Amino acid sequence: MTTPLSLPRWRKSSHSGNGGECVETAVLDGTVGVRDSKNPAGPVLTLTGDDWATLLATLKSVG
Repeated sequence: MTTPLSLPRWRKSSHSGNGGECVETAVLDGTVGVRDSKNPAGPVLTLTGDDWATLLATLKSVG
């Protein structure tokens, strides 16, 4: 049984607009989950902490 305390806490950037074209992230048992905010029941991409850090560094470098 899943309790409210064990549910992931999904977050999106405070810079997100109202257009709905956002991603949400959550910490999931030692990994980072990434999903489309328009489709919260859809697939979730899971990344290790190292992969998440690499993704963020790459996104920052390309602007």
